Amino acid sequence: MKKHMWQWAGVMAGLAGAQVALAQDAWVVGQSAPLTGSNGAFGRDIRDGALAYFKSVNARGGVAGKHIELVTLDDGNDRKTAGANTQKLLTGSNAVALFGYASATLSLDAMPQADKAGVLFFAPFSGANPVRQGPPVVFTLRASYADELEKMLAFWTGAGAKQMVVVHYDDEVGKQNLGVVTEYLKKQGKTPASYSLQRNTKIEAAHVTQLLALKPDVIINTVLSGPAADISKQLAARSAMVPMSSLSFVGAQQYIQAAGEAAAGASISQVVPNPNARLPIVAECARALQESGMTQAMNSTHLEACIGAKVLTEAMRHAKKPGEARSLLAAMQNLGRYDTGGFVVNYAPGQNHGSKFVELAMVSRDGKLRN
Repeated sequence: MKKHMWQWAGVMAGLAGAQVALAQDAWVVGQSAPLTGSNGAFGRDIRDGALAYFKSVNARGGVAGKHIELVTLDDGNDRKTAGANTQKLLTGSNAVALFGYASATLSLDAMPQADKAGVLFFAPFSGANPVRQGPPVVFTLRASYADELEKMLAFWTGAGAKQMVVVHYDDEVGKQNLGVVTEYLKKQGKTPASYSLQRNTKIEAAHVTQLLALKPDVIINTVLSGPAADISKQLAARSAMVPMSSLSFVGAQQYIQAAGEAAAGASISQVVPNPNARLPIVAECARALQESGMTQAMNSTHLEACIGAKVLTEAMRHAKKPGEARSLLAAMQNLGRYDTGGFVVNYAPGQNHGSKFVELAMVSRDGKLRN
């Protein structure tokens, strides 16, 4: 009974009325995501983008006669909860894959469990080193933060910026992001300044005063949409015209909504195509979201989750034993080059990272993300 409660909770939270097969006759995909709390909008967008695509597959009969069932558990953006959720997904729901964890921090305690169980850990929303250097069951969809930061830093150094201040979390992942920037600038004889934040810290006026005291030419942001938006709004209130560039980790649409008019001029790296691009995969995902009942416009988080769901579905089609975890893992290892419809990934034995795609986009005055 408990097992079925978890399954129905995950499905009904996202797409009420979706046709779902019983767990023993389905591809059960497990996910821990922040559906509530300060990063709840980001987590819900990840869930909904994937659910929409899986629903479209199920409407066509599923894969090898089995429906895909996404079981999403709320972790509230808490690492320990994400680890506990992972245990439930692996042992209670018998997940054949874990998918779309919302950050490297939320993945840290989950990846070893997936490795021990021999279960694919696919498409975490992070390009951080702990994920890139994870166990062999970890496969990523997106480019690394190093790829993102190098493109971002090349732009700003080319524009003549000298004092770069990195805003990062004061934890393992945040410090590694700072390290990537430091190493890049070191090659040019430069050293960045840094400003660290505790996760879930409310941004106060004193934080912004301390940040401005570092005299940044540009702020390199590696924290979530909430604190990034608060910094932007407080800078705007002080008429402090300091440009900000953010990793894709910020969640572009979530940041834009939270920052409002203060978002204008900020640049954000993107690891999937623009949601308004004229590409087959963009049209396919927009259609799937619309058919699932989504009324808001598709954003880059929806799109990345949808693309990830499509790649995972393709691996299911290649699995020699439908619904079996180790067979699915082997299929992903040998998937090779796969064009999702304008966004290409490539996986092979020893090649677990599917893409290096990075674009820089800027927030316009009308709140749109433009390349």
